[in-house]
Parts: sequence; C-alpha cells; structure tokens
Amino acid sequence: MQLLQDNMGVALVVFILLGLCVGSFLNVVIHRIPLMMHYEWRQECSQFLAQQRDMPAEHTRVLTSVVDNDVSVTLSLPASRCPHCAHKIKWYENIPLVSWMLLRGRCSDCKAAIGIRYPIVELATALLSGLVIYHFGVNATGLSALVLVWTLVALTGIDFDTQLLPDRLTFPLAGLGLAVNSQGWFVTPTQSIWGLLLGFLSLWIVVKLFYLITKKHGMGQGDFKLLAVLGAWLGPIMLPLIILLSSLLGSIVGIILMKIQGESKPFAFGPYIAIAGIVALLYGSDIVNWYLGMYV
Repeated sequence: MQLLQDNMGVALVVFILLGLCVGSFLNVVIHRIPLMMHYEWRQECSQFLAQQRDMPAEHTRVLTSVVDNDVSVTLSLPASRCPHCAHKIKWYENIPLVSWMLLRGRCSDCKAAIGIRYPIVELATALLSGLVIYHFGVNATGLSALVLVWTLVALTGIDFDTQLLPDRLTFPLAGLGLAVNSQGWFVTPTQSIWGLLLGFLSLWIVVKLFYLITKKHGMGQGDFKLLAVLGAWLGPIMLPLIILLSSLLGSIVGIILMKIQGESKPFAFGPYIAIAGIVALLYGSDIVNWYLGMYV
C-alpha cells in the first residue's frame, strides 16, 4: 500500500489491470443476476400458487413440475460456456480484453460472434478505475469509490439489458454509502442520510404526480432507489446535478432512438443516472463551484 501511495504511476497501472479483471467479473454479474432473479421469481410464484385454495390442483402440479426442472444459476455455477455451441470456455480464452482480441470476437469452437459489450465493459471498468485512483488516491476513500463505480457499471449493464435495477445491488450499496460516510469520507453523516431520503423522494414525488395527471407510469422504482444510493454517497447537494445530467443525457439518447426506431418506446433511465453519478463523484464539486462562481 505504501508503494502504491508513493508512486501514482505504479498505482494507476495496478488498478487499471485490476479494473480489467473486475470488468470481466462484472460481465458475469450483468448476465447472471437477472437469470438468478428469474429463477427465484419462478420458484416463489410456483410455491405461492400451490398454496392458494382456489387454484386447481392439476394446474399447480403442472406448473410445479415445469418450474422444478429449472436449472439453478449462480455467479460461479455453471461454468461459462458459449451460448451457441455450449463450448466450455477455457481460462486462456477468458483473459480480459486480450482473449477477445486474439479470438477476433468469435467463439474458438463454433466461430459465433462474441458480443462487443464484453470488451467494452472491461475497458470502461479499467479506465474508470484509473480515474478514481488518480482523483482520490490509494486510500480508504479511493477504494470505497471503486466499489461504488464498479457496482454502478454492473447496474448500468443490467438495466440496459433488462430494465431492472436489482435490490440485491442497490440496497447494499445504499447501506455502504451510509457506512463510509459515518466516517465522513465523502460527506457528513447527516448529509448522507438526507441525501438518501431526498434522492428517493425527489423522483418518487415527480412520478406520483405524473401518474395522477396522466394515469401512466413514467419511471420504475429502481430509479428512485439508485438516486437514493447516490444521495447516500454524495449528499443532497449533488442531487440536482445528477438529475440534470441524467435528464439531458437520457433525453438526447431518447431522441436519437426515436429517430432511428420511428416511435417512442420505453427505455432504461438507470444507466444515465449511474453515468451522471460517476461524473458527480469525480468532478461534481468542480462543476458546482464553477456554476456558483458564475453568479459571484
């Protein structure tokens, strides 16, 4: 640790390489956590319906037999395989970024294309890890900021794929934000608590008003929780910046998608909140000070 603290160049190399490895793991998280959630939901629904007295037994037996054949998925099992030919991925085919380039983005067995998202997540995680360490240094604040950024990358990928922001990630991340700020690493404990509350309520109130007026749901509850997470980490003063940046970015992307698709479709807003949160984490104070300085 002392070596890394005294040599920023060495620290950047170490944490960029670590970021590549973490990015590879985040690809697994992005792919498998939704599968784990669907498996659990099917099990819970089957058990719930089997307990209902008004459900015909022959129906619940068929449902239970189908669900019982589901294959359990965890972050470690089953071993990674090609989804097209079930080729078991060897360790040297799973080296972050390098293997994808050497394989030219294709399975070594069936030559099916490997999604470009995999190296993008690995590279983005590596670069963000370097930025976080460069900004905060190798200390408790920097290491905790890495955990926040890594989790935001995972949430971004999951929301893009499924329009879900899993509670199993957002709830622990909110609790961790309160914990690290009990030591005042980013904001004071009081600011952290108010940031969490105001982060959730700011979007919750807007969406409830939108529903009362239009009778339509404009946003998922996961977005409330994600903004609450960022409030717990960064405090209430960063919430307006996060909301503004995410709204601008989401609007731009939404307009582009509308032009391409020819119609308006629901799209994930969580990734833009996450991206805005990372910007606020790294440069929020500078942006706020610059903005306030315009009126001094």
